[in-house]
Amino acid sequence: MTEKNDENDRTDTANDSAAGEVAGLLLAAGGGRRLGGRPKALLTHRGRPLVEHAVGVLRAAGCTRVHVVLGAHADAVRDQAELPDCVLVENPRWEQGMGGSLLAGLGSLAGTGARAALVLLVDQPGIGPEAVARVRGAYRDETSLASAAYDGVRGHPVLLGAAHWAGVAGTASGDRGARGYLGERESAVRLVECGDVAQPYDIDTEADLGHLE
Repeated sequence: MTEKNDENDRTDTANDSAAGEVAGLLLAAGGGRRLGGRPKALLTHRGRPLVEHAVGVLRAAGCTRVHVVLGAHADAVRDQAELPDCVLVENPRWEQGMGGSLLAGLGSLAGTGARAALVLLVDQPGIGPEAVARVRGAYRDETSLASAAYDGVRGHPVLLGAAHWAGVAGTASGDRGARGYLGERESAVRLVECGDVAQPYDIDTEADLGHLE
């Protein structure tokens, strides 16, 4: 019993610390090339733009600071989506891939006091607050590295401690975000199984739109 309580105490302490130190970083710059050029951020889900839904997931998972990286039709997203208290970061090179958006997002967190970034993709609405909160709970300090896993396979969201941001930035390019950096440090990445509470599908094609409500 004592060991269980001690473990709970450590988890509670980590979560309390994470409340102010883990920032949500939402990558929402995609142009939806295979969706006829409709920006993914503005796809409708549950009656509102998908970007609003994703921000709500990060908030519900405990992220009090949320930075949103925009790209395709950024002005329209600003006008049509309600994103109060979010820091909106524009990636003018969004067409070059997710790597640039991750780089822009991490750069925007510099000097904010955030000690880790919890990275979520806007086009994965099957990943809800419970999965995101689990990964957020893996935060310990700025050296933390963690990732959601689905049947043991690494996916999103990803937790990047601030000590790793420069390294991630040095390898992120094109459609490669943090994948290469994490792959080189596989033994240091804490995998957090989320397959029982989330589905990591992407909204990439017209057929995928059936996942939206």
